[in-house]
Amino acid sequence: MTGAYFAGVDAGSTYTKAVLLDSDSKPVTTAIDMTGINIVSAIDKVYHAMLAKAGVNEREVGYVVGTGYGRYKVTFGNSQVTEISCHAKGAYTLFPKTRTVLDMGGQDTKAIRINGRGEVVDFSMNDKCAAGTGRFIEGSARALGLTLAEVGDISMRSTKPIKISATCAVFAEMETQEQLAWGNKLEDILYGVHVSIASRSIGLLRRVGIEQEVTFTGGVSLNRGMVKCVEEQLGSKVNTNPMTMFCGAMGAAEFAREKAMVAAREVARP
Repeated sequence: MTGAYFAGVDAGSTYTKAVLLDSDSKPVTTAIDMTGINIVSAIDKVYHAMLAKAGVNEREVGYVVGTGYGRYKVTFGNSQVTEISCHAKGAYTLFPKTRTVLDMGGQDTKAIRINGRGEVVDFSMNDKCAAGTGRFIEGSARALGLTLAEVGDISMRSTKPIKISATCAVFAEMETQEQLAWGNKLEDILYGVHVSIASRSIGLLRRVGIEQEVTFTGGVSLNRGMVKCVEEQLGSKVNTNPMTMFCGAMGAAEFAREKAMVAAREVARP
């Protein structure tokens, strides 16, 4: 097999992420940065930052798979795989008992049901409205004068969540400001925002069928308030750890490792 390492690059509309795996599917290092207006530049920057962090030369990388919104812009990649397949593969690689994946990113939310080999069986996707995505949290944070990093922890202090009734993200942001003006507690408003998003996500999961274990992926999986809301509405725990935000890139890297192994077997065949 050529190369001791395998890379996945998830070129998303908001963030670009990269993961480097060794030949045993163990994560070596990761890198992440805002995608910005120049996706090609972001991809190059993140990929080389990852290699520098690991102390790995480009020639040591045996195969690269691109995924995400800008996967065809990963010009140095060997192939491309859809983000749905990559999130399924990444979740399965991290948690082999995963059968359902909830991927919540900045622009869309996906519910994915997978089999015992990490392959996609069914999926449902919300990409029409920001009200069920991380963009809703970002907008609410901005409307309340908070950073994105603050909202999850603040929401955990809630004792009486405020119901957010608006079904459009724009109107919901206005509603959060109104709730604050009416004297409601910040933490209760924020937890209400999280409850609203979680309920839409559970609706997507029910469309594909919820099977245990459930793994929560994407950047929002690091938001403790959202994890709590999803678990409360599911009535069960979900898998999440610091690597679940990199699941798309993780799955792409695992596809890269598998594709390299197949290619090596083909070369070795008499």
